[in-house]
Amino acid sequence: MKKHQCIHIGECPNAGAVCIKPFCEQCTLKEQQHTQNCDVCCKSFSEQSSLKRRQIVHTGERPYTCAICNKSFSEQGSLKRHQRIHTGERPYVCGVCNKSFREQCKLKEHQRVHTCERPYTCDVCNKSFSEHGSLKRHQRIHTGERPYSCDICRKAFTHRSTMMEHQSIHTGDHAYTCAVCNKSYSRQSRLKVHQRIHSGERPYTCGTCNKSFSAKDILRRHQTVHTGERPYICGVCNKSFSLHGSLKKHRLIHSGERPYSCDICSKSFRVLGNLKRHQRVHAGGPPYTSGVRNKSFIQEGDLNKCEIINSVDTSIYTPYVAPVCI
Repeated sequence: MKKHQCIHIGECPNAGAVCIKPFCEQCTLKEQQHTQNCDVCCKSFSEQSSLKRRQIVHTGERPYTCAICNKSFSEQGSLKRHQRIHTGERPYVCGVCNKSFREQCKLKEHQRVHTCERPYTCDVCNKSFSEHGSLKRHQRIHTGERPYSCDICRKAFTHRSTMMEHQSIHTGDHAYTCAVCNKSYSRQSRLKVHQRIHSGERPYTCGTCNKSFSAKDILRRHQTVHTGERPYICGVCNKSFSLHGSLKKHRLIHSGERPYSCDICSKSFRVLGNLKRHQRVHAGGPPYTSGVRNKSFIQEGDLNKCEIINSVDTSIYTPYVAPVCI
């Protein structure tokens, strides 16, 4: 309390003899007068223990090891946070919605959902974010940076999670399986999102129209409908898009690339959906059949159009009679 009162009254009885910086307590003054510098990065520390922790970063030493999975860490605090994965401990609880977290920083980031605070702003488009990591990922849209590369095929990705999902194509590792439909995933988080299809859970709600969604990224894409935001810009024609996937499809127009090829006739397509519709030609018959006239269609859209036409009550219309020329 006494420390805090110094803020209001401006009382700082001790002044550092070297840098003339005022201090509210004698112990803080002594810390300033006995700072030590790291030999590698020249960063200064007031405590010997802090200096030692910093030096471990440069040496690459990881003296703290998890007894369960043998993963090692350079700091004891990092080991403690990691061990909560195994114990399931979540000591930091949100006072608004009672959601719990393993790390205090994650709780602080979550609380911005309730306060609507967005302290991190993009220098290019002025879009603001509640998390620093979200800002860094967003900035890759403007820089084109793809820092995560596949060790096998060297394909680069903007997000680490996307790269890890891609690697499962090579390794065939799908350790997480749905108990309902047996569909498997390489990450537990993807399995959780998938399981909401069966449970009907939609935990993410739009603050504008109250529409709910099963995944956070789907909610983010939906919110662009209200904001009109189109952050993904084509570098060739400057056309903008609200979704990154739409920009990727658009770029194929300029490059002429047709990455999706038919295994039977080698015909290639820009969009995967067009390839799937084409493959129905080889499958042995149109899969969509109208129940009114027993007519079949290759594309579902054509079936819908047919049923709309057949559902119109023609009896309400007066038949057209051509005029008689005299």
